[in-house]
Amino acid sequence: MTETKQPLDGQIAWVTGGGSGIGLAGAIDLAKAGCHVVISGREAAKLDAAIAEAEAKGAPRGRITAMALDVGDRPAVDAVAAAIEAQHGGVDILVNSAGVNFPKRFWSETDGDTFAKVININLNGATFCTLAVLKGMQARRRGTVINIASFAGWHQSYLTGPAYVASKAGLTAMTHNFNIEQCVHGLRATAVCPGEVATPILKKRPVEPSAEDKALMLQEEDMGRTIRFIAEMPPHVCINELVIAPVHNRIYIGGSELQRR
Repeated sequence: MTETKQPLDGQIAWVTGGGSGIGLAGAIDLAKAGCHVVISGREAAKLDAAIAEAEAKGAPRGRITAMALDVGDRPAVDAVAAAIEAQHGGVDILVNSAGVNFPKRFWSETDGDTFAKVININLNGATFCTLAVLKGMQARRRGTVINIASFAGWHQSYLTGPAYVASKAGLTAMTHNFNIEQCVHGLRATAVCPGEVATPILKKRPVEPSAEDKALMLQEEDMGRTIRFIAEMPPHVCINELVIAPVHNRIYIGGSELQRR
């Protein structure tokens, strides 16, 4: 049977939120698939540790490099995108995985500043990064954008609070709009909507899930394989939206720390 996957050898991937969690898992799998991967995050020391972790998990040495960045800072985003283009010739695969949430997330306790921070990173940051690589992708007539949205933006729930839900629902809508406009340029985008994933962001929950509950969640490696699967699709294929959840889906069945206040 003829292999239909798109070879990724030599492609340049930029992964935001690449210092840990889903972003780092995606970076590892893309590097194993042959990409040179640039990971971004706010803390340079964390990025250095992430590269060491990636290589310990099998990413080829030197295949992942880092550029520190706050994706909510638009001029900084443009500067990093320009640096990647200068060094590598442009971005073929953009993974928008930078995301935040806060313990005080519900209407009864959040505030405008907290809401704005979530929207600025989760939605605006992804928009800034996409805009920063768009013209280069259009000129090359190829490009894949993978937006890490959320099950919470697809099946709205109480757990994550209004700002997070709004940011991820907005990111999904932005993904579809990208495809509406950019399909004629040979570009494609996917909104990945994962259920609960056992990543460090769970420590930002009002009540951190137990180790037993985390073991039943999606794992970082599951998301890495998912990101690689999307990127390896043939250029004529667009996965507009991919919903993935653990079999034991607490968003459906609830849990002690999921109860409404």
